[in-house]
Amino acid sequence: MSEPTRHPHVVNHADLNWVVQGSPDGRFQVRRIRLGDAAGGRKLGCSLIELPPGKRSWPYHCHLANEEAIFVLEGEGTLRLGGHDIAVHAGDYVALPPALETAHQMVNSGAAPLRYLCLSTMIEVDVCFYPDSNKLGALVGSQPGRRLLQEFVPRAAAVDYWHDE
Repeated sequence: MSEPTRHPHVVNHADLNWVVQGSPDGRFQVRRIRLGDAAGGRKLGCSLIELPPGKRSWPYHCHLANEEAIFVLEGEGTLRLGGHDIAVHAGDYVALPPALETAHQMVNSGAAPLRYLCLSTMIEVDVCFYPDSNKLGALVGSQPGRRLLQEFVPRAAAVDYWHDE
């Protein structure tokens, strides 16, 4: 008897491929599986993230439209959250409502890989602020790699509303 075909909205991470993402200088590096995308999610994203020892996930940032959450599966690290460094380990859940006060970044300060789920609403238009580099990001389209617009500018580039009109 053959095994029944799985439903397209059910995926197993072992059947999916890891994608490595990171900065050219190597300070930021993650392995990622987009579970939500693979299962056909539309309004809720979920990625399995693996952060190697000594690496940072993404630049310290906050979202002003999308809400995120993190659930730590294994390992330990440091969560930079709203100007505080907070130790995190397996079993910790972090809520990241959209706000300037919830700027966040995961850092693997442990000796083993840090593995966690990162969940996010998939609001099509979002603005991100990056406190360390004082820049803004305008994001249109719900998923990285499929966005219609993704622009990052330093706040010093701001112009008056009526500029060049």
